[in-house]
Amino acid sequence: MILIDNKLISDEVIEEQFVCNLSACKGVCCIEGESGAPIEEHELALLEQNYDVVKAYLLPEGIAAIEQQGLYTRDADGIAKTTLVGGVGGPCAYVNFTDGITWCGIEKAWEDGKITFRKPVSCHLYPIRITRAHDMEYVNYFEWEVCNDACILGKSLKVPVYRFLKEALIRKYGEDFYETLEATIQYMNQNMDAEEL
Repeated sequence: MILIDNKLISDEVIEEQFVCNLSACKGVCCIEGESGAPIEEHELALLEQNYDVVKAYLLPEGIAAIEQQGLYTRDADGIAKTTLVGGVGGPCAYVNFTDGITWCGIEKAWEDGKITFRKPVSCHLYPIRITRAHDMEYVNYFEWEVCNDACILGKSLKVPVYRFLKEALIRKYGEDFYETLEATIQYMNQNMDAEEL
């Protein structure tokens, strides 16, 4: 594990390899699961400010779910999550589909230059999940069988999770954090190589 400030990065984030393979998985991570994606408290206002624009990118059933449940829900621990169509286990209300491939209505509005909020950072960081306890943030790799194709592609391309998620990690923690992470990993690898000689 690597500790940077109050962030503990698991070995799996460094060692596992991963590259999303949408042509194989079709974006199933956005339509399966027990709960919506976590939304940070400061992102709630951004979601509210941009919903009128995002709404044009959503399916009727997603709009209906949001109108019934709200722009987000909260779990038993009070954590805000994206609304799901049909409640627990349903698809995210913010998704749409093209040729059977899932895409995010929030991100599509951002790509089109209509809004400046890309999507919840937890979605951008997937398959990393962050948990907080006792002033610490635990940065972990979330392994899920629906992403087997992403693991296969990542291994073939030799892209570790932290490198695949460089942009998202910088968005979350800043350039200095990412540069420190890379430098620490490089130092660790050099020491391992030296020990093997």
